[in-house]
Amino acid sequence: MAVGVDRPGIVAAVTEVLLDHGLNIEDSQMTILRGHFTTMLVVSGPPAVDPAALSDALREAGKRVGLESIDVRELSELDPAQPEATHVVTVHGVDHPGIVHAVASALGDRGVNITDLNTRLLPGDDEGGPLYVMMLEVAVPEAMVPDALETALEMVGETQGVEVTIRPLEQDAL
Repeated sequence: MAVGVDRPGIVAAVTEVLLDHGLNIEDSQMTILRGHFTTMLVVSGPPAVDPAALSDALREAGKRVGLESIDVRELSELDPAQPEATHVVTVHGVDHPGIVHAVASALGDRGVNITDLNTRLLPGDDEGGPLYVMMLEVAVPEAMVPDALETALEMVGETQGVEVTIRPLEQDAL
């Protein structure tokens, strides 16, 4: 994981170190949040890779590009049978504390796994405050009745004063 003020060259610096150590990026998530770059990577490589040397090289590269934090950890277990997203939940309304918690609780209480979550705060109009927008990809259990989940999310929308919708995720073939 790496975090720092965004600037060009961060991904190049980090991936150069990974390549130099013979590592392959298997999974990654990278984004910019309010001017800060953040990434999480799952990499694989030969058993001879020295974790301390890798960590030192990544920290040195991070210093060169101004990263504030780099954390390297060995994952003890990788579960290749990750839940696959089946639906998209969207939420939007006037920003206030508690929106993410309310939606996440409604999903978690029903055994729905959040596989991806993104939020944005957008300028609002003169009638309210800033507009809060959230999009989640979720894995709905096969046994769940979709109408029951939709009803629960509508209740969250009413109590939070936001609009919540759920729809099946369109699976794109890559």
